[in-house]
Amino acid sequence: MALMQSLRMVLAPPHPAGRPFILGGAAVAVVGGLVAGPWLFWLGAAFTLFCLYFFRDPERVTPDRAVFVAPADGRVVSVAQAVPPAELGLGPAPRWRVAIFLSVLDVHVNRSPAAGTVTRIAYRHGKFLSANLDKASEDNERNALALRLPDGREIAVVQIAGLVARRILCDVREGDVLRPGERFGIIRFGSRTDLYLPEGVLPLVQEGQVMIGGETVIADLAPPASSASTAEPIPAGSPA
Repeated sequence: MALMQSLRMVLAPPHPAGRPFILGGAAVAVVGGLVAGPWLFWLGAAFTLFCLYFFRDPERVTPDRAVFVAPADGRVVSVAQAVPPAELGLGPAPRWRVAIFLSVLDVHVNRSPAAGTVTRIAYRHGKFLSANLDKASEDNERNALALRLPDGREIAVVQIAGLVARRILCDVREGDVLRPGERFGIIRFGSRTDLYLPEGVLPLVQEGQVMIGGETVIADLAPPASSASTAEPIPAGSPA
């Protein structure tokens, strides 16, 4: 069963953003096979296979309960208090930020962490530092989304370019209503995705944990009854 699930993920259909790269690699392989020689064929074939793997877009099963889910696959590199990007207008109060680093081997499709309405999208040009560095949240090129939850609270999801990633794609517009786990964009070739939780909501994950976008629970949707936003995050697996 586990083997079949792994194969389904590896062989998942590619995201539409990968089609130009896949077709380009296939064209190079065809030209190499017909004209240039085997070296160009194998180069094109290898690039095509890599792109098929990188742009894979597997289906995910989002938990059917009131939680925030991971907006991306990858490894948690930071769980810390931080102020959301100023361009979103969410105020100066710090809130819990969960930062997820995506290597070139991770699925790069971004997903909505909860049901909500996109109230603002703001793109900011910047540097291309390694996305696992903490300062990447401030210095790197990014695309930030503000989502208003049905209860009126607001969260932020930020797509951040990395050392290799140079193209952030966002497929939604302001006013769109997203479902939990719904796809909203992709970042090409290594990146980072930050989630800013509502004030008073505590993260249930820790640095080093591996996330599955659209499935891994980041936090409970409702804030703890007697917790302040400055409290320590609850270790994964511990009773809330």
